[in-house]
Amino acid sequence: MQKFDPHASAQALVNFIQASIPLAHTMGIELGRYDGDSLVLGCPLAPNVNDKGCAFGGSLTSLMTLAGWGVVELALRQRGEDCDVYVGESTVRYLEPVWSDFQAEARLAEGADWATFFSTLSARNRARIAVRCQVPGENGKPAATLEAQFVAKRRVAAAE
Repeated sequence: MQKFDPHASAQALVNFIQASIPLAHTMGIELGRYDGDSLVLGCPLAPNVNDKGCAFGGSLTSLMTLAGWGVVELALRQRGEDCDVYVGESTVRYLEPVWSDFQAEARLAEGADWATFFSTLSARNRARIAVRCQVPGENGKPAATLEAQFVAKRRVAAAE
């Protein structure tokens, strides 16, 4: 079995996102870092600016959603699971404007754990997990947050 390389896997995922989601390509999404627990994605301000000159709220939400989806997708890939992952529900809060290039960091929400998620996936072929994402603002305070439930559903193999 090949050893899992977190950075290479995260870069491959970002390449997939850019190639498969036209909006993500237009936004200029880039990999910040992935350490196995949290995923950071970044965007330049210029293609994501609104009429006020700050980051468009839809871009902030899109980046946080993709980071949350990505942290779940990477955990599944690391374990060799072939699943479709989608957002079951989410809540976004915009706390302050973002006036420069920005990043979103995603990690499991407090109380969520991979052991329960993978145990449920094994038993039911689907599972959900809570993820928390944030766009850092000035002075270390979040500029925007997203709390979401991501659902993973095993893909059904095509009949031969």
